[in-house]
Amino acid sequence: MLGLLAILGVLPDTDAPGLTNLTGDGGFLPKGMDGFIIGLLASVFAYGGLETVTIAAAESENPVQGVAKAVRTAMWRIAVFYIGSMAVIVTLVPWDNPKVAEVGPFYAMLDHLGIGGAAQIMNVVILIALLSAMNANIYGASRMARSLVARGQGPALLGRISSGVPRNAVLFSSVFGFLCVLLSYWRPDDVFPWLLNMIGAVILVVWIFIAVSQLILRRRTERETPEKLVVRMWLFPVLTIVALAGMAAIFLLMLRQPDTRDQLLATGALTAVLIVIGVVRQRRRRDGEAAAEIPAQRT
Repeated sequence: MLGLLAILGVLPDTDAPGLTNLTGDGGFLPKGMDGFIIGLLASVFAYGGLETVTIAAAESENPVQGVAKAVRTAMWRIAVFYIGSMAVIVTLVPWDNPKVAEVGPFYAMLDHLGIGGAAQIMNVVILIALLSAMNANIYGASRMARSLVARGQGPALLGRISSGVPRNAVLFSSVFGFLCVLLSYWRPDDVFPWLLNMIGAVILVVWIFIAVSQLILRRRTERETPEKLVVRMWLFPVLTIVALAGMAAIFLLMLRQPDTRDQLLATGALTAVLIVIGVVRQRRRRDGEAAAEIPAQRT
């Protein structure tokens, strides 16, 4: 809100910049597409966990309305709080302002507007954001662990429910999260940054599997049990195909960047190994079920 007031020239003691920072001194992309690509890859990491809102909505009293409302709310929040805030910052703050790289774009904007205590304000905002992200990721990880156990793809210990909550899965996810925090202290210069970069590629792999699953399951549901398809994505399958094409393009961009190429290749290798393990487990399960049916048919 302060940024919009400053852009309009309404905020006291500030001059409206107009479009000077977007058109002058190199324009919107002063360093070419390389800077845009790096920012795009970083934003993928920022969006990680967005799918958790639908998991939470599915556990609500009215899952049908909850899922639809959660998706709409998430899109509006991205448009306003992420894209909107970035648009305000690049309009107000020159791209070559040294504080953007030193202390971050939000702090640089508040300092540019002469807001006192900008550092303290950003510390509070960052703390709240981190706690929110940690809470959402622990919730999503614990529910996914319980789902894997229900399908026979995880240790039964993580599937135990207490008062409607998979407490063991929550505790395991929390411990794993705190171990990652400790890595930021033990190996802040090599292991932790490597994990952060790798997370972006892992998130893309998860999204690709979600999109492909939606393509397959949506058509199967329309063909076999259309009455169960109560929440429909508009412009199907065009939007899903566009999303898959966009994620494939991001993978190609990651291959161009030396900082992300190794992480992408490592993620690809890990994904291939997990796919092979999954295929082998499925075949063994089918063979076991078939072997169990033969004696039953004879009797």
